[in-house]
Amino acid sequence: MRQAMAGMGLSPDLVLVSSAKRTVQTLEALEPWSETPLIDKLDSLYLASASSLLATLQEIPETVRSAMVVGHNPGLHELALLLIGDEAMTLGNQEMRRLADGYPSGALTEFTIPGAWHTLGKGGGRLVRFVCPRDLSDTGQPAV
Repeated sequence: MRQAMAGMGLSPDLVLVSSAKRTVQTLEALEPWSETPLIDKLDSLYLASASSLLATLQEIPETVRSAMVVGHNPGLHELALLLIGDEAMTLGNQEMRRLADGYPSGALTEFTIPGAWHTLGKGGGRLVRFVCPRDLSDTGQPAV
C-alpha cells in the first residue's frame, strides 16, 4: 500500500494511529514517507466507534490539510459510511457500493472534506477512492 499511496500522491500532514501493536506495524510498513507527517499514537482509537473516530477528527487543528487514521474495524468501516452519508449511498457509484459491502484489513479510503475539521459530520465527506489490498498489482499500484 505504501507504493500505491506514493503513486497517488498521498502524503498526510498528520497520522492518527491506534496504539495497538498491529496498527503501529501497519504504519511502519508505510514508511518511509516523502514528507514525514506528525504521528499521534492514541489509545482512544483502539476499537473506537464511528462516533468516537468522528469526534477525534473534529479535534484536528485547522492548520492540518490532510490526515490519515490507522485504526480498527468495525469503527473505520462505519466512519467511512457515515462520511459518505445515507443519500450518497443510495445514489452511489460502484466504489461506494464496494465500500458498503465491506472494509477489509489494509484498505485505504480517501475523502475530500470541504469544510473545517470541527464541522465534519454525517455526509460531510466526498469519496475519492477506495482501494483494497486485492486491488493492487504485483508492483503495489492499483490495477487498472
